[in-house]
Amino acid sequence: MNFNADQLRQQIARGAADLQIALTDEQLDALLSYQELLHKWNQAYNLTAIREPERMVNLHLLDSLAVHPFVQDADNIIDVGTGPGLPGIVLAIMNPHKSFTLLDSNGKKTRFLFQARTALNLSNVTIVNDRVEAYHPQKPFDMIVSRAFASLADMTGWCHHLRAENGCFLAMKGQYPVDEIKAIEDKYEVAASYAIEVPGVDGERHLLRLLPRTSA
Repeated sequence: MNFNADQLRQQIARGAADLQIALTDEQLDALLSYQELLHKWNQAYNLTAIREPERMVNLHLLDSLAVHPFVQDADNIIDVGTGPGLPGIVLAIMNPHKSFTLLDSNGKKTRFLFQARTALNLSNVTIVNDRVEAYHPQKPFDMIVSRAFASLADMTGWCHHLRAENGCFLAMKGQYPVDEIKAIEDKYEVAASYAIEVPGVDGERHLLRLLPRTSA
């Protein structure tokens, strides 16, 4: 492992410690391998606007890793608009006994996901190249996760058919989205809201857990 890779490994480890998330050596190695694969593919296929490996660690890996504690009550999870696997691949690495479906309509991004799943031996990952409105799974999901995917109105509107009876939405946002919440308050309620500080990332981060209103 060269010096740069060793630096990135230490950066991931420090960030996880700051998030109070314990990593095994195997998980740390897998996260580093994913970051390196993403950086390699990004040079040719423009999967993300973030180019520098050090910034990828903070803005992508650690930002996704911060979601890990909040998916522990779900077993069958879909990441809609996953892009190159954020947060889905990171969460799959951290939760090998949970099932993750990663959905994106962009073919080059899902081709990368197939490569990442093979390289990282992630048997708990299913990849779907489709529009979310057109995807009808055999089994609905306990949790629907999105990261910079759409407004809350669009997320809940497009994905409502994916949710199991007792399932929830988990939306990753920047600033607390007051107007977006008002737009859905007749149908959904914020069951929980978490302000998250991601190491090395300026700006606000909020994670919203949404449930249908019982009267809706």
